[in-house]
Amino acid sequence: MILKEIFVKSILTKSRIEGISYCINPYIGCQHSCKYCYARFMKKFTGHKENWGEFLDIKINANYILQKQIKKLPIGLVSLSTVTDAYQPIEKKYSITRKCLETLLKYQFPVSILTKSSLVLRDIDIIKLFNDIEVGLTITTDNDYIAKIFEPFASPISTRINTLKILHENKINTYAFIGPILPMNPEALINKIIPHVNYVLIDKLNYKFIAERIYKQHNLTYALQDTYLESIAQQLTQLLRNKGIEVIEAYK
Repeated sequence: MILKEIFVKSILTKSRIEGISYCINPYIGCQHSCKYCYARFMKKFTGHKENWGEFLDIKINANYILQKQIKKLPIGLVSLSTVTDAYQPIEKKYSITRKCLETLLKYQFPVSILTKSSLVLRDIDIIKLFNDIEVGLTITTDNDYIAKIFEPFASPISTRINTLKILHENKINTYAFIGPILPMNPEALINKIIPHVNYVLIDKLNYKFIAERIYKQHNLTYALQDTYLESIAQQLTQLLRNKGIEVIEAYK
């Protein structure tokens, strides 16, 4: 992993995602090295020659810039993060996300966090002070073995579910993002997460070509088929609604 500290001129970026006003990406690249990650398109803009998952730029002045920007902008929902994970392992050392949260808290900007890491629990003291905040965990399968294939350096699925549990027990609004849909037992997954979420967001597998080689290596090509993905998505949706859990179908 090639690590580089960089200085940026802007950190609070206007978002094109419906319902989200701004996004903060404290890093360029991601140590989780997920094999299906769409964010690798960022290389077109950053000039990195390394493979996705082999480099990480650390925006060491992120909070300093945020403190300047935030004073000039109207309050709106901030996403942490859209093309990186704000709680990847390097965050333990740099605490950039935590510092940015402290600034967002000062101005009470609403925040939506999405991560694959249990490290988010480190900041539960700050998170509990927001008037409007939610924390989501990306949970792509019920199977830790499958997750290890596709998300080699992210927290295990069982750890992510336990993270949701702890957040939910602390009266924090929580959600699960089931996306992309990896090989799974949908009923087993739903039974594990429903006690710990306020709602669930579901997306299928986008940009299949990115991960096709990994599917073939592990004899999982059946899970690339549209019929499989559609069937799992429908089962997940029905199971959740039967349990009274709100579902957002992002793939429609």
